[in-house]
Amino acid sequence: MIEFDPTRPKWQQIADVVRRRIDSGEYPARHLVSEVQLESEFGVTRTTVRKATAALREEGLIVTTPGMGSFVRGRSGTEREDG
Repeated sequence: MIEFDPTRPKWQQIADVVRRRIDSGEYPARHLVSEVQLESEFGVTRTTVRKATAALREEGLIVTTPGMGSFVRGRSGTEREDG
């Protein structure tokens, strides 16, 4: 678990961590971004995790497929999403 900054919403801080993991390649294209795992890792509620994933989705970093989950989007020009 991370030490949260009390001056910023937790969902923003979680989104920052996931964004860094995507940028560094720790979460490659098509990697499942599991809400359950993030809940457990950060000790937060599903609502908090969903706010973080919604922000990442708006930025175009992840795509969510109902019933399947959220996945890291492939970078255009370097990886194809359709495989």
